[in-house]
Amino acid sequence: MTHKPNIIVSIVHIEGPLKGEIQEFTDSDIRIGRNIGYHVQFPRDVLIVSRDHARILREGNRFKLINKSENLTFLNGKPVQLAEEVYLKSGDWIMFAQGGPKVSFLTKIDENRRQAAAPVRPVYKEKKRIEPDVVINGRGDVPAAPVVEKSSAPAQQAQAPLVIRYGPMLKRFTSLPITIGNSDKCDFNLKHMAVRDEHIQVYFSQGEYWIRDLTGQQSVLINGRPIDGAEVLKPDDQLILSNQGPKFRFLAGGRLDEVS
Repeated sequence: MTHKPNIIVSIVHIEGPLKGEIQEFTDSDIRIGRNIGYHVQFPRDVLIVSRDHARILREGNRFKLINKSENLTFLNGKPVQLAEEVYLKSGDWIMFAQGGPKVSFLTKIDENRRQAAAPVRPVYKEKKRIEPDVVINGRGDVPAAPVVEKSSAPAQQAQAPLVIRYGPMLKRFTSLPITIGNSDKCDFNLKHMAVRDEHIQVYFSQGEYWIRDLTGQQSVLINGRPIDGAEVLKPDDQLILSNQGPKFRFLAGGRLDEVS
């Protein structure tokens, strides 16, 4: 018997009060609005969003968006009228009312889970970074020097998860190493004028996530400091791809989130 594939829906909040959050669902009926208990629940003071604003329904292996608000819902900039149904594809962006919250709609098939086991995944909220006080007067400890590796030996293949969020893009990897750069040959293609064709390599070794500068010009910075060779990423570290390039926050468990 053929099982229906388990599809994970990711709602990436791009603009609005939930900006920066990512919600993931395996439900076949996702409700969106200000009503308490809805899958995507906006704050009650965001009046431009209706209490019951929209639904995302699964039909086989496809998803459709149903607008239930007189304030309209916009799909890739095009208005969806009241009670109108339109099919979605991964990468579409949705705006709830003109000038309202905007999200990106992404899907992925999870081969490792059966359809029966489909609990709602928790909402991701970025933790605020708190800089520790540095005491250098003999009464406190100076932070330990970063772990650095200058070896150019190739990184070994390792089973380690990595999730990268850049704008509306969300991409998951289950094994490392991967390369990030402007070239289409990279595992994560990052189109940015300040990013080189092959800018960095992310790999996993000795229980740690590492970043290797592939530019050879110290164009990779961690917490504002250029790295030489490869260096361990610690939770809450800020990764910058060149001085004018994109910035990411590294989170525990293997996650790189763009910092606006």
